[in-house]
Amino acid sequence: MVVIGYHLSHEQFLPSRLLRIAKQAEVDGFDAAMCSDHFAPWSLSQGQSGYAWSWLGAALATTRLPMGLVTAPGQRYHPAIVAQAAGTLAEMFPGRFWAALGSGEAVNEHITGDEWPPKPEREARLLESVTAMRRLLAGETVDHSGSVRLHEARLWTRPEEPPPFIAAAVGPATAEWAADWADGLITVGVDPAALGEVLSAYRSAGGGGRAVVQVHVCLADTMDDGIRVAADQWSQATVPPPRLWDVETPEEFDRQADRSDHETLLSAVLIDDDVRSMSERLLAITAQGFDEIYLHHVGTDQEAFVERAGHELLPMMRSNA
Repeated sequence: MVVIGYHLSHEQFLPSRLLRIAKQAEVDGFDAAMCSDHFAPWSLSQGQSGYAWSWLGAALATTRLPMGLVTAPGQRYHPAIVAQAAGTLAEMFPGRFWAALGSGEAVNEHITGDEWPPKPEREARLLESVTAMRRLLAGETVDHSGSVRLHEARLWTRPEEPPPFIAAAVGPATAEWAADWADGLITVGVDPAALGEVLSAYRSAGGGGRAVVQVHVCLADTMDDGIRVAADQWSQATVPPPRLWDVETPEEFDRQADRSDHETLLSAVLIDDDVRSMSERLLAITAQGFDEIYLHHVGTDQEAFVERAGHELLPMMRSNA
């Protein structure tokens, strides 16, 4: 049975509200949860950015859901600190915490004042970080000098089992590259064929572990309403990669986004006005071979969506899987 989880967006909502939503998601039947890890929102209309690691401690303590996040060690976070944070959560909540690791986005990482490197350099830095983090969680004292530096770093508190470190990959090339080091894969999108290509690239390169997909959704009364909500809350989706990873501020995202580009919004957010249709479209994604799917409702009516999903969408997905 595919795990159906809920994604909680720190860019959009106060962490106190997100904690209430996580509890509601458990009551209404979601199997798991995950969250973003941003220093800044994508746009001014989102307007929040709580600290994900603090929030995860509270959310794991007040629910029984397994949880993870997408994070980027190497610039904003020193890898030793990510290893310490991940190890602490894994020790307190055995078997329930995972982390997806990516090369990052400038909107979060530029705050250090360090140069924002091109993607090949970011990927090399990520691999160095992952290697150091695994060594730390294995109990080693780590010295390393490269894209990141560690000096006699040692984790004094470690879990019995280290948490899984899965790779965050949007395209097939990154998925193939990550197969050598990752404990699994997470990708994002709405097109089943494109998502299947990403997963196939990972598996064909020998990548093992869990296959996870995050889907931005909007279940609205009408398609026009759904497009309006997506344009207001998720307009950064109209900024194409690789430019998406290089923009530094929400203000600049708002200048570059095209809220009238409905075609691109529909290619980034699964918008529907019918629960059965949304269920069928989501199952077409999981049918590509994904073990877990996390739904992110982009609208501000989070509680209403979670309740409706619990009563209608989740039972329909499970009965038709």
